[in-house]
Amino acid sequence: MNVVDFAPCDPEDVPASELLSEMSAELNELYWTRSRLSLPKVEPAELRAPTGTFLVGWDGTRAVAGGGLRQLAEGVAEIKRMFVRPPARSRGVAGELLAALESAAYTLGYRAARLDTGPKQVHAIRLYEKAGFAPIEPYNDTPFACFWGEKELKQPSS
Repeated sequence: MNVVDFAPCDPEDVPASELLSEMSAELNELYWTRSRLSLPKVEPAELRAPTGTFLVGWDGTRAVAGGGLRQLAEGVAEIKRMFVRPPARSRGVAGELLAALESAAYTLGYRAARLDTGPKQVHAIRLYEKAGFAPIEPYNDTPFACFWGEKELKQPSS
């Protein structure tokens, strides 16, 4: 049973923009930097159709999570900017968000997804490994990443 419902939202519109801002502030504090989200740079247009999307997770009328995907290469999506607001954590929302992004990527025609995360995000690393993302060689120059993963996408079950 899903904890939240997911719907696309433009990354520059509320509540997606608020979720991205909160995520940025949290990561900047975690890594003691202001450059965390600039490497590699993600433009809002990359998180829009036809090659990307940004999903917001709703718990009733409250936006509790968000995450996007963009085209990385032909047939390969990159999952970016996953964030769950603190009050919604430890309820399975992050796993649901990841599954929703994988499903959206498959629907957009991608057959593989990649992602990266940093050493201070151990919960994220465990989530990605549990979801089937296998460690791969670095595919970008993200200075804060320690884990790069890839997963073959399958047609979502109904």
